[in-house]
Amino acid sequence: MPDNETPLRIIPLGGVGEIGKNMYVFEYGDDIVIVDCGLMFPDEEMFGIDLVIPDVTYLRENREKVRAFLITHAHEDHVGGLPYILPYFPDVPVYASTLARGLLGIKIKEHKLHANPLLPLDPGDTLQIGPFRVEPFRISHSIPDSMGMALHTPVGTVVTTGDFKFDHTPIDGRRSDFAVLSRLGEDGVICLLSDSTRAENPGYTLSERTVGETFREIMEPLEGRVIVATFASNINRIQQVIDAAAEFDRKVAVIGRSMEQNFRIATDLGYLTYAPGQVVAKDQIGTLQKIVVATTGAQGEPMAGLARMANRDHRFVEIQPGDTVIVSASPIPGNEEYVARTIDNLFKAGANVYYHTVKHAHVSGHASQEELKLMLGLTRPKYFIPIHGEFRMLVQHGRLAVETGVAPENVFIIENGQAIEFFADGSARRATPVTAGYVLVDGLSVGDVGEVVLRDRKALASDGMFIVVVTVDKQTGQIVAKPEIVTRGFVHGNEHDPLMEGAVDRMMAAIEGKGDRTSEVGLLKSQIKDEISRYLYEQTRRRPLVFPVVVEV
Repeated sequence: MPDNETPLRIIPLGGVGEIGKNMYVFEYGDDIVIVDCGLMFPDEEMFGIDLVIPDVTYLRENREKVRAFLITHAHEDHVGGLPYILPYFPDVPVYASTLARGLLGIKIKEHKLHANPLLPLDPGDTLQIGPFRVEPFRISHSIPDSMGMALHTPVGTVVTTGDFKFDHTPIDGRRSDFAVLSRLGEDGVICLLSDSTRAENPGYTLSERTVGETFREIMEPLEGRVIVATFASNINRIQQVIDAAAEFDRKVAVIGRSMEQNFRIATDLGYLTYAPGQVVAKDQIGTLQKIVVATTGAQGEPMAGLARMANRDHRFVEIQPGDTVIVSASPIPGNEEYVARTIDNLFKAGANVYYHTVKHAHVSGHASQEELKLMLGLTRPKYFIPIHGEFRMLVQHGRLAVETGVAPENVFIIENGQAIEFFADGSARRATPVTAGYVLVDGLSVGDVGEVVLRDRKALASDGMFIVVVTVDKQTGQIVAKPEIVTRGFVHGNEHDPLMEGAVDRMMAAIEGKGDRTSEVGLLKSQIKDEISRYLYEQTRRRPLVFPVVVEV
C-alpha cells in the first residue's frame, strides 16, 4: 500500500520558462532520479560567458538521495551539463540509449570523468531504481534513439515526453510508440510533462522526410559543389544529405570537429549507412567538383565551418562562384544576426544560398499543436505540467491541455525551482520552491562568475574604464606627483584633454579638503573613486568603471 503521507515531488531545475538546460528532479522519500542534465547558451548580456548550466544546490544538499541520471536524448540542451555536474555525484550511474551513450562516451572521456557508470537504457527496457520503475518508450525527434519515459511510482505513473514530434515517415523507420502511450493512458497517468517548444504553432510539424525531397530538388540541376550546413547532432538530416548525394552520383565529405565526431560514432553504431567509397576525406574536397560537403555552422557561429568558409578562412573549402550552399536550419532566437551576416558573406563570395526564408530545407523536431493534443489525448493525464519552453509557450500548451479535458486547476504552469507534490489519494499541490537558477561557465571557471562580475563586464562594454594612478608619500599620505590617467573604451584623450585636466583638478581639490585622513590608502581610493565618478557623470552622463590605483613611495 502506498504511504499517503509521502508525496512524489517533481522539481524542474531548468527547462521551464526557457529553451535549454533541461533538468527535472523526481523525488519520493529518500530517493531521487533526475531526467536530463542540459546546458543553455548565453544571451548577449552575458559577456564572456561560454555556457549556462542549472544550479544544483538542492541536489548537492540531498546528495545521498540521488540514485540515477536518466537521459532522453543526446542534444546539448539535455546532456551538455553532465560534465560540470557529475563530479558532485561520484558513482551515480547515467542511463542512456545506444546512440546517446556513444556520443556521451566521447564527452565523458574529454572531461576525464571516470567515476560515473554509463549504462544502457533503451526503448522496451524496464529499470527499477528504488521506488521508481522506469519505462522508456520510443519517440520521434531530430536525433535517433530519442525517448520519453514513464516513471511508475507509489502515487501513480508520471510520463515525461522528452523532445518529440509524431513523424509518421521517419528516416530510420522507427516510429513513435503509440501502443505504449495508449496503454499508459488506459492504465492511468497522474501527471504528464510535455515539450512546449512549438505550442504556439497550429497544425502538424512536417516530416523530416520532406527535407530530403528539398535536397534532391535543389541538387538535381546543379553542376558545381554543394555545401550543406546543419546541426552536427541531426544524424537523420546527415543521412538525407548522403542519400540525395548518392542519387546524383556525388561524393560526400564531412567538415567540423563535432560533425566529424558524430558522423564517426553514428557510422560505427549503424545509424548512418552509405556505399563504400561514397564518403571521402576532407583533403580531397579541392580535387572534386561533384561533391557535397556537410558542415557545421548553420547558426552562424563565428568559428564554425560555414562562417570560416564565408570569410575565406577555411583550410579545406574556399567558396567559389558556382558553389551552392544550403543552410538546413532555422536561426535560434538571438542568432539571427550571425546567420544573416554569414549568408551575406556567402553571397559576396559568389555562392548561391538557400536558407530558411527562401527554401524549406529544414523542419523542426518538435510537435505542433495538433500533435501536442494527440499526446494529451493518448495519455489522458489527471495533472499537466508543460515543460521545455519559454513562459508564453507554457501558457499556450496549458490552454491546449484544458481543451483536451484536463481540469484548469490541474494545469501547473511553473518556473524553475517550483516543486509540485503528488499524493497517493490523487491530490496535488504547489510546495515550497527550492534554489534554482543559472550557473555560468567561463573557460575552466564554473560558478565563479556571478552577477557582480557580469554587471562590471556590462559596464565596461557600455561605458569603458577610467584608471587613475596616484603616487603618495608612505609616511605623510601627501600626493608627490601629478596623477596619471588611463582610459579604455571611454574617450580617447590625453593628459591635456580638458576632461582629463578637469578630473585631476576635481580629484586634487577633494583630497586636499579632507585634511590628514588621506594617509589611509583605502579611504583615499574611496574618495578618488566617488569624486571622479561624480565628475565624469556630470560632464558626460556616462558611468565608466573607475579604478583608483594608489602607489606608496
